[in-house]
Formats: sequence, C-alpha cells, structure tokens
Amino acid sequence: MAVVAGDITKQTVDAIVNAANEHLAHGGGVAAAIARAGGAVIQEESDAWVARHGPLSPGVAAVTSAGAMPATWVVHVAGPIHHPGQDNAGLLATAVRAALDSASHLGARSVALPAISAGIYGYPVAEATAVIATTVREWCASRPDAFDEVRLVGYGADVVAGFEATLPADR
Repeated sequence: MAVVAGDITKQTVDAIVNAANEHLAHGGGVAAAIARAGGAVIQEESDAWVARHGPLSPGVAAVTSAGAMPATWVVHVAGPIHHPGQDNAGLLATAVRAALDSASHLGARSVALPAISAGIYGYPVAEATAVIATTVREWCASRPDAFDEVRLVGYGADVVAGFEATLPADR
C-alpha cells in the first residue's frame, strides 16, 4: 500500500474510487473532478446506473468506465455525511470495503482511493484518513493476493499526512 500526493484522476491504475453521492450526481468535490477529467461518459453511465438500480445505498458500489482518464474503471461509493452521534466510522469503513470488493470482482490489479467523506461531507480529515487506511490495510491483509497495488491518494498535504500517520513505516 502506498500513499501518493496528487490528483486521483491522473493515477495510472485499473480502478479509481469516487466519493459519490447517492444519486451519482457528480457536482462537487472529487466527484466533480473525476467527471470533468473522464468526460461526459462518466455522468451518462452514472445516470444509467441510477435509472436501473435506484440511488446508491451505503455498502453498495456502482461501476462506470473511466472515460478519458488513464484508469479503466471508476468505482463509485457513497461515503457518510459526517454527523455527531451516527456511526460515521462504521459507515465509512463499509463504503471502503464495498469499493475494494467491487474493484476486486472487476479483476482490477491496482486501485486508488481518495479521502472519502473528508471533503464536502465534513468528515474530519485525520479521522477519515485513519478509518480509510485502517480498513484498506485490514481488507488487504485478509486477501493478500487481491491487488498488486493499492494507492491512498491525497490531494492536499493534510490528507497525505493523515494517511501516512495511520500506516506503519514498513508498509
């Protein structure tokens, strides 16, 4: 597992994970960046997915092509909007596991994840990155042959620092 500073839309991996909303309307945050970089096909395929399956539920992943991005697929998951008193960590971990399960079932050998819910959904960065990194580490430990490469991608220094703080130095 690697922590990477940069833009998730530029990651040369089989699958990137998108922090989506339940309607797969990619209007803000990392979702908007992915839709811009991938082109109209991302929103078109997302709209078709919602028309077939209904709104994206927690623990469910939707898959689209990656359009013009170097990845092959985009795995969309709805992370939680951070609210005091709700099981934010449990909901976020469920979203991360759904993304990894979906990428694995697609046959992806490499996957990149952003700081799901840490942007416009208000999840404190240090907490979100800790949950994401821990969940990825545990998921990969139980399936050591699932992926050749997993990247935790941070667009800002605070996200990179959050991911790095959770992972052991010998990763």
